Amino acid sequence: MTRYPMVLQVVLDGTDARALAEFYRKMFGLDYRPGDEPPAAGDPDERGQDWLVLQNPHGGPQLAFQQVDKLTPSTWPDDEVPMQLHLDTTVDSFAELDAQHERALSLGARMIYDRSADPEEPLRVYADPAGHPFCIFVD
Repeated sequence: MTRYPMVLQVVLDGTDARALAEFYRKMFGLDYRPGDEPPAAGDPDERGQDWLVLQNPHGGPQLAFQQVDKLTPSTWPDDEVPMQLHLDTTVDSFAELDAQHERALSLGARMIYDRSADPEEPLRVYADPAGHPFCIFVD
């Protein structure tokens, strides 16, 4: 019997790991791994300067955030800087796609591609505040 590794988490680089983690925490309803929560106001954010992990309260892969000094955001759909990796997420209706569109924009995402009128595979593609692409599909 062949054994395979399991996907534990997807790691996103960011020049402000805490801000990027907060975006995804709010966007997807995730929770910080114990010990990775934001510090009290005025206290230094030691964890936010290195590595943070968000866990899905319903299980499944986690999202992790790694602090980097510089990052070149994707320019997709222009191919100068390709996506390289992106997150696919789903909702169950067109109404929910529209509601999540408004949430994504209010949290700081930028829509970079709109295919919501496609009858076979409606979706929208966004860039998070650091420029990483993510999709929201109607499933």
